[in-house]
Amino acid sequence: MIVMRLLSSLKHDESERGIFHLGRALIKNGHTSIIIASADEDDELVTRLKRDGTIYHQLNMPKKSWWALLQVVPLRRLIEKYNPDVIHVHSRTPAWVLHFALKGARVKAYPKIVSTMYGFYPINKYSRPLLKADTVITVSDSVRDYLITGIKHTGLQVKNVVRIYRGVDTRRYPYRHNPSVYWLRRTFAEFPELEHKKWLLFPTIVGSEYGQEWLIDILGNLQEQFPNIHVIIMDEDRDDGELLYQEFRQRVYTLGLEDRITYVGSKRNDNREWLSAANIVLALSNQPESIGINALQALHLGTPVIGWEKAAFAEILQPLYPLGLVKRHNALALCKAVRNQLESVTRPTMPDTFTMRQMVTETLAIYQQMYEERQAENAPVEEPKKKRLESQPRDKKRVEKPVASKTNIKKIALEQKAVEKQV
Repeated sequence: MIVMRLLSSLKHDESERGIFHLGRALIKNGHTSIIIASADEDDELVTRLKRDGTIYHQLNMPKKSWWALLQVVPLRRLIEKYNPDVIHVHSRTPAWVLHFALKGARVKAYPKIVSTMYGFYPINKYSRPLLKADTVITVSDSVRDYLITGIKHTGLQVKNVVRIYRGVDTRRYPYRHNPSVYWLRRTFAEFPELEHKKWLLFPTIVGSEYGQEWLIDILGNLQEQFPNIHVIIMDEDRDDGELLYQEFRQRVYTLGLEDRITYVGSKRNDNREWLSAANIVLALSNQPESIGINALQALHLGTPVIGWEKAAFAEILQPLYPLGLVKRHNALALCKAVRNQLESVTRPTMPDTFTMRQMVTETLAIYQQMYEERQAENAPVEEPKKKRLESQPRDKKRVEKPVASKTNIKKIALEQKAVEKQV
C-alpha cells in the first residue's frame, strides 16, 4: 500500500497530527510512506522523516494562499509517478491543489482520498475539497457534530465521517514524570520569583479566544487565601503587542498583580517540564477547543487540569479527570475549582486512552479500508461462461449426413441414361 500525505507545513508534528508516528507505522508494516510539504530539504523535521524511511518532496503550499495552485502540475506528476493507493490531505489549501491535480492525471485508477478536519472550519466553498474526501476524519466528537450540523444547512454531502482523537506519545509524556534537578535550578536562576510557589500554568499565548482574563479573577479572589500562588503564561512579555495584550497588561498593573505573573515565552522546547512541574494546568479557552492537546499532555503526565465543560475539554476531562470540569462559565465556579484543588491535591489516574498508539492504529485501519475498496473497485470483471447447447445426448455419436457433390450428380445422371437405353 502506498500512502501519500499532503501538508502545508510540518510545524505541528507529533502534538496534533502524529506525522512521524504514522510514517514509522506504515513502513514497519511494509507499506510506502510519502509526505509532501513546504519544509526545506535540510530541515530538522525532514531529516527525521527521511531517517525513518519516509519519502519526502517539497512543494510550497502555504495556508490560505492561492499561490499554492502553482503546485498543481508538480503534484500531478508526483501522483502519476508513485500512483498512491491513498492520499491523506491535512489542510484545506493542499486539498484545493489536490483537487485540480487529479483532473487529467494519467493513472490507471484514482486514489482514495482521506482528509482530517482539525478545527471548526467554516462549512463553505473554501472547505469543499476537504469535505469531498472518501473519508473525513474529525479530531473530536465536537468537531464531528459541528460538521454534520453544518452540512445539513449547506446541502453538502460527505461520504463518510470518522472520529479519531489526537493522541499523546506516552514514551515522551510518561505518567508522573518529574523535571530534573538541573532543569529546576536553571529555571529558578532564570525566573527566581517562581521558587517556593504554587504554579498555575496557562499553557498558551495571550489572545482573544484563549481566556487569559480569567487569570485576573483567580489571582484577585485567591491571593489572600493562597499567598504563594503564581501564574505562568507561555507567551513573551512584550511591550509592543496587540491591543488586547496591552489591555490585559494594563489590568494586571492596575490591580497590582504584576508580581504574581511570569511570562516564560512560547517558543520553548521544554513544554513537558513546565506541564509536569505545574500544580494546576488551566484550560480556559473562551472559544470551543477542537483538540486540547496541552490538557491531554498534562493529564498523561499526572498533572491536574481545570477547564470549562465544553467542546474538547469536556470530552477529555470527563473520562480522565472529572474533578477538573467547571460546569458554570463564571469566575465563582472557576475559583472554587482552583481552591478545592489547592486545598486537597488530587491527581488524575494513569490514562489508557487518548494515546498516540491508539490514534495510529485507528488511522491505519482507515487506510487499509480505503486500499481494499480501491482494489475491489478496480478488480477485473470475469465474463460469464456460455452454456453449451447440445442437441443430442453426449453418449450417442453424431451421424454425419453425406454431402452431394457435382461429380456424384453427373455420375448418377449418366447411369440413369444408360438404363433407359437398355430398356
